[in-house]
Amino acid sequence: MERREFLKLGMTGAFGMAVTASDLLWQVEQAKAAEIPSTLPESLSPDAALQKLMEGNQRFVKHQPQYPDQSALRLQEVAQAQHPFATILSCADSRVPAEIVFDQGIGDIFDVRIAGNIATHEAIGSIEYAVVLLSSPLLMVMGHERCGAVTAAVKNESLLGDISTFVKAIKPAVDQVKNQPGDTVENAVVANVQYQIEQLKRSQLLTEQVRSGKLKIVGGRYDLDTGKVTIIT
Repeated sequence: MERREFLKLGMTGAFGMAVTASDLLWQVEQAKAAEIPSTLPESLSPDAALQKLMEGNQRFVKHQPQYPDQSALRLQEVAQAQHPFATILSCADSRVPAEIVFDQGIGDIFDVRIAGNIATHEAIGSIEYAVVLLSSPLLMVMGHERCGAVTAAVKNESLLGDISTFVKAIKPAVDQVKNQPGDTVENAVVANVQYQIEQLKRSQLLTEQVRSGKLKIVGGRYDLDTGKVTIIT
């Protein structure tokens, strides 16, 4: 990370310590003022960031990628500082690389990947860093079709090692849809995206950014067969 002071800030906001969101944000602003250069790229509004992200996915689906921000010049532009226009919490699945499916480049997406796109404390902390310190205006939680982690949670089988930890984190979403008609795994994929968004909204830092209009949080569902991302409300 570019800002070592982040670890000294109010990360306690995500973990329930007695610190107010306003105190945390004041400390964050002090760190940003001290370390971020005065010349920053023009920031996007949350809605404009979402539009840019989805336009990239449309190019990917149509097999008309532009491969933006992947030049040697871009490499140098972001070598000392990053200002991603979107943060994505997605599944650690080899078939769902965010930069490719959204046709973006270096420094465009702050990519947090974990099986089942679950909002662990570590994932929340990473997202808080991207949103608050790097001023990323858009946060998407993206699940995907036929997710192995969700399927394991639906089957509720005995699993080896630490695999059971992310299954446990998805079970509440599975319970919400177990009596619904249709494919249980597909229903659970969507429910899990919505459930993880609710976990993220427990973060004081993220909630404050949403209230101030600086952040938009959306859900997405990636189709493995077509490459299309659909917004989940």
